[in-house]
Amino acid sequence: MRLYNTLTRSVEEFVPRDEGQVTIYVCGPTVQGPPHFGHVRMAIVPDVLRRYLEWQGYDVLHVRNITDVEDKIIATAHLEGRSAAVVAEDYARTWQQGIDALGCLPPHVVPRATGHILEMQELIARLIELDVAYPSGGDVYFSVRAFDGYGKLSRRDPDQLRAGSRVAAGEQKRDPLDFALWKASKPDEPSWPSPWGDGRPGWHIECSAMATKYLGQPFDIHMGGTDLVFPHHENELAQSEAATSEQFARFWVHHGMLNFGQEKMAKSVGNTVSLAEAVERYGSDTVRLFFLRADYRSPVEFSEERLDEAAAALERFTAFLRVADALTVSGRAEVAEQARAAFREAMDDDLATPRAHAVLFDLVRDGHRALETGDEATAVGARDALRELTGVLGYRLEAAAAVDSELVASLVSELLSLRAQARSRRDFATADAIRERLEAAGVAVEDTPEGARWHVTRGG
Repeated sequence: MRLYNTLTRSVEEFVPRDEGQVTIYVCGPTVQGPPHFGHVRMAIVPDVLRRYLEWQGYDVLHVRNITDVEDKIIATAHLEGRSAAVVAEDYARTWQQGIDALGCLPPHVVPRATGHILEMQELIARLIELDVAYPSGGDVYFSVRAFDGYGKLSRRDPDQLRAGSRVAAGEQKRDPLDFALWKASKPDEPSWPSPWGDGRPGWHIECSAMATKYLGQPFDIHMGGTDLVFPHHENELAQSEAATSEQFARFWVHHGMLNFGQEKMAKSVGNTVSLAEAVERYGSDTVRLFFLRADYRSPVEFSEERLDEAAAALERFTAFLRVADALTVSGRAEVAEQARAAFREAMDDDLATPRAHAVLFDLVRDGHRALETGDEATAVGARDALRELTGVLGYRLEAAAAVDSELVASLVSELLSLRAQARSRRDFATADAIRERLEAAGVAVEDTPEGARWHVTRGG
């Protein structure tokens, strides 16, 4: 498998650190509010990568943190008149409900920042000992100039960064580029005791401590949005590698942003669409397809038209399955094998989900053709491959298809019964009208000596 590595700006052959095992860390949510539609990629891209690796036979250890102490959470707490702890707990639950609604596999470990304060303090103490960090007025700062590799992930020159940097009021940095590892306590803010005085951790140190605790160093894949490359991931890398003199993460895999108009969808801009609202209106499979039909590294433009297109595309899967699920013959194994090979080739090429979906739509097309010619073995082979491969991408077609199949069969049978009654009394106009309405709805009717037979054609 080949993956694009932000660190090297190239697509590289992925070989895990430990044979047969893959370690993945995902920067999870800062829980200062409910998730919006722009957050979906943060959950879906790692979910698909994990599912695919597991389908390939790897044992995956998937960690996604929750940032439950951070400046934005404290600001929300002040606005809402609640404690930061209550705000974080409330929105952490809301986040989990939203991610569950998407059908994502739960991470094996979901560490919270507030549960790892000691690990963060140990890491900070190590950086101070190595003289790459320094206490100052109750704060502790990382010395960017003390780490020669700073900027290698984001391709930013520290000299150019320094030209536009300023020291904010209340900060006691030696250099404007230095960033906080520990922040001295302030009134009405959460704090913990430390060797440098009461305070709380900086955002960047949280992920470094949690990732290395559960995955070791270097671990295989660090994931997140492109908006995190700088400064968050750059700072994570710098402090982690400065502390150990070892590589932090072997691959950095970043997904593109969701844009609303010309801007990134974000709470700060005020252009968000609720995740819960989108899932309720379109369904989790449609939301998933909306994102996976685009390359994960490319930005995606939000539009209801694109969501409608995704819903229509999804209907092509379910329409075929409604008919093919009723077949009981053995499927042609070579149909599934060919599809698996094409699917694997696409996914191995930097998780090329648009090409993977082309394989799925080809299966649906070939399955419909097989139904039309009476080749049920080929149709079943296509059905079985479609079920397997859509599952690798995280689609939950089973329940929906079963309900839809039962409902469609009942309605069609009732209409065919009315049509048979019309024909028996030689009311051919009514019989033809029923047949035409069924065909317009995507149901083909064939009259046989044993009675009328039907199958769904829409989506082929």
